Amino acid sequence: MIKSELVLKMAEMNPHLYQRDIEILVNAILDEITTALSRGDRVELRGFGTFSTKERDARLGRNPRTGAKVDVTEKRVPYFKAGKEIRERLNVKPVKGKARAKA
Repeated sequence: MIKSELVLKMAEMNPHLYQRDIEILVNAILDEITTALSRGDRVELRGFGTFSTKERDARLGRNPRTGAKVDVTEKRVPYFKAGKEIRERLNVKPVKGKARAKA
């Protein structure tokens, strides 16, 4: 699902709200999560999951096209861990049309 589809779905569920207002709300929520992560804060949405950042050390990488070695600087990357409720809802019944591999 992309952001525009999320806005449309929320507009269907809330016909008393304007679609532009829902879009403003969705953008505000996502902007606030992004701002908090850029400050180094952790964002927890109970039942959904936790957003945080992880540090990646500098390393020597490889250009996949040429095979040349490339220095990759250290950086912070976003990390998401699903909450208990969303994990339980995902594992209630198998997804139709896809066979699950047995471990």
